[in-house]
Amino acid sequence: MGTFKFFKLHLRVPFLLLGLLEFFICVVAVYVAVYVRFDGRGLTEVVHLQSPVVTSILFGLVMPTTMMAMGLYQSRFRGGVLGVFLRSVIGFMCGAALLALLYYLIPALYLGRGVFGLALLIAFFMVGTIRPIFFYYVDRDIMKIRVLVLGAGTRAASITERLRRRVDRRGFRIAGYIRTSDRVAESLDADLVLDIDHKTLLKYCQSNSIDEIVVAVNERRGLVPMEDLLMCRMHGIDVIDILHFFEREQGKLPLDLLRPEWLVYSDGFARSGVQDLTKRLFDVVASLLIIAITWPFMVFAFFAIKLEDGWDAPVFYQQTRVGFLGKPFGVLKFRSMSINAEKDGVAQWATKNDSRVTRAGGIMRKSRIDELPQIINVFRGDMSFVGPRPERPAFVEQLSKEIKFYDARHAVKPGITGWAQVSYPYGASKADSEQKQEFDLYYIKNHTLFLDTLILLQTAEVVLFGKGAR
Repeated sequence: MGTFKFFKLHLRVPFLLLGLLEFFICVVAVYVAVYVRFDGRGLTEVVHLQSPVVTSILFGLVMPTTMMAMGLYQSRFRGGVLGVFLRSVIGFMCGAALLALLYYLIPALYLGRGVFGLALLIAFFMVGTIRPIFFYYVDRDIMKIRVLVLGAGTRAASITERLRRRVDRRGFRIAGYIRTSDRVAESLDADLVLDIDHKTLLKYCQSNSIDEIVVAVNERRGLVPMEDLLMCRMHGIDVIDILHFFEREQGKLPLDLLRPEWLVYSDGFARSGVQDLTKRLFDVVASLLIIAITWPFMVFAFFAIKLEDGWDAPVFYQQTRVGFLGKPFGVLKFRSMSINAEKDGVAQWATKNDSRVTRAGGIMRKSRIDELPQIINVFRGDMSFVGPRPERPAFVEQLSKEIKFYDARHAVKPGITGWAQVSYPYGASKADSEQKQEFDLYYIKNHTLFLDTLILLQTAEVVLFGKGAR
């Protein structure tokens, strides 16, 4: 079953099915709650429920959406049973709050406290029961595609090296690696290394139910049987290269495998006047929404800084960052470090338990409250709400020399949040910056309004659980 491509983003079929199943569960929960609360009467038979069908569908849409915001539809989620339970509780609480607000704004949708509470309990326990059963079958390879790798060298071995955990392989199962030269990577399981005559490749794929061939040879010249691969493709077997494979499975582009010609000839990097306009509208709407939700936290930040450092202390901190097309701009933040944090004028990476961070700043950095003034940068047009995080000129100069394609991040506006921020914990070193760059390249290549919306939703998990904050 694998993945389903939607607006350039590869969505895993099992998680789409799970989302639909949980939508159905939540809709049914409303009907069951009404039946229990009103002694066997149906949803449409209760007089005070003015829009019963719309109400149940709304309930079914909101709950999976808030669970998505908690990261519960991410294939790479590694929080364990306790993590799933905690995120489910918070997801349902956020969903309940959002529904309560909608009921207040649109009274015709109101369920009533008794029905609403019962529906929440029923949906929560039904979802909690279904999820373990669902993933039991997902992890038993029932919904995975069978992948045959052409190549058994270092590029082929990078699949097992990069995707070591079971959760990383929820979408596929490796059926074997076809030897194309005498060099076989030591890290590969010898039992999976196959000696197959290219002329029998189609027959082998058909007899072993292969869904996809991943081309991962170290050197393509003379080693890629194009005619045999074409025959496989014409018989319904997908053929992709290893970079497209990682793009789909990891949501990033591995720098060690990436070549300029691949970027030149691959799809993506699209820009148009309509796309720029819709992104700008998204930025403004998202910023207004965040201001409406977070203004009390901004007021808290203002007084916390003043109380700790004195009423004459500056609340905001402006720092030069590199933005769109490499142009510098001043990014605004709530001041979270001591006033003379860089008195020598030399840019420094933030570190864990950084002594320069104030007590109020520590709270703000963990909850990302210190980033909220950047909404002003968004209104100015210096930044988008979603995009690669802007770096300081000194770091950009250094990292551009050390990291491949680093300057490509300046092809789009930087963002308050981004694909790297929701996918990778933190970036405070060259190694971290390389990892972030792989995710940022994916975003630059594939960014759409749909992806921006998903990132905005998943940012809630990053904020609530303090992922990667320092």
